[in-house]
Amino acid sequence: MEAENPWQTLSSRLIYENPWIALREDKVIDPSGKPGIYGVIHYKNLALGVIPIDAEGFTYLVGQYRYPLGQYSWEIPEGGGRLDRDPLTEIQRELLEETGLTARCWQLLLRMHLSNSVSDELALIYLAWDLSVGIARPESTEKLQVLRLPLMEAIEWVHRGKITDSLSVAGLLYVESLLARKALTLPPTCSGIERLF
Repeated sequence: MEAENPWQTLSSRLIYENPWIALREDKVIDPSGKPGIYGVIHYKNLALGVIPIDAEGFTYLVGQYRYPLGQYSWEIPEGGGRLDRDPLTEIQRELLEETGLTARCWQLLLRMHLSNSVSDELALIYLAWDLSVGIARPESTEKLQVLRLPLMEAIEWVHRGKITDSLSVAGLLYVESLLARKALTLPPTCSGIERLF
C-alpha cells in the first residue's frame, strides 16, 4: 500500500555538479512537522550490471581498483548507462568494453534503488548468455582484469565476502535463488527462458 508523501519541500539549491552526479540541498518540513535540510545526490546515469553465463556454466568477473573505497574489487561487468538511451544497448556496450563478450540472449533480472536514503540512483541487472568472445575495449580510466570462473564459485565468493559490490551481490544471489527454485538451468538456453522469470 502506497502512502502519500509526508515531506514538504520548501526550496532546493544546487551544491555541486559534475558530468556524473549533482548534489542538491533541500529545505524541508519533515514528517513530524519540523523544519530541516535534506541532501540528495542525483545520478546522471543508470547503474547497469550483467551476469554473463557461457555454454559451460561459467561466468565472468571484472577486477579493478575502486578509488572511493581505496581497495580492489571483483564485480560482475557493470557501468553507467545514459538516461536518454536504451538500457539494454548500454549494458551490451559495457559488457563488450570490459570483457570482449557479446551475447545473443538477454533477460532483465532486477531493478534496484541504491542508497535510496541519499540518492535517486536506479540499477538494472541483466542475465546474458549464448556468448561470443571478442576483444575487450576498456575506457582509459579502467585498468581491468577479467576472470572466467564457474558461476557457483562466483556465488560462493559472495557468501565468503570476497565480492561486496552491491550490484554483484544482488545479481548473483538472485541467480542462486533462481537455480534453487529450478527456474533457471545451467547453461541457459534462449528458447523458453523468458517463460521462466
